[in-house]
Amino acid sequence: QVQLVESGGGLVPAGGSLRLSCAASGRTLSSMPVGWFRQAPRKEREFVAAKSWSGGSTWYRDSVKGRFTISSDNAKNTAYLQMNSLKPEDTAVYYCAASYGRWTVVGGTISPAQVDYWGQGTQVTVSS
Repeated sequence: QVQLVESGGGLVPAGGSLRLSCAASGRTLSSMPVGWFRQAPRKEREFVAAKSWSGGSTWYRDSVKGRFTISSDNAKNTAYLQMNSLKPEDTAVYYCAASYGRWTVVGGTISPAQVDYWGQGTQVTVSS
């Protein structure tokens, strides 16, 4: 059983930065695709960023390209989401995600339905 634990959320002013962490146990992240999704109040969960199990491919939703970076540290079995130039519209609960199988990218996005494992979420609030 894979467990994912996020940390690093908080309250920041617009233009600020945060780094989210996702510590994994039960399986090495380097053997799975891993990603980040977010869910704002009264909205559906949406794809933010992902990387393939090999790390050779990364994907980002258009609104975060150039501002967010997904990475991982195999030695720590931890994935990260570096978020810069944050905007109020980035406010949401951010979830770490992973799966046994390969994710299908359609239109530059990944459906949450493909995710096998979720973290508990961490709140990110960006003030204007």
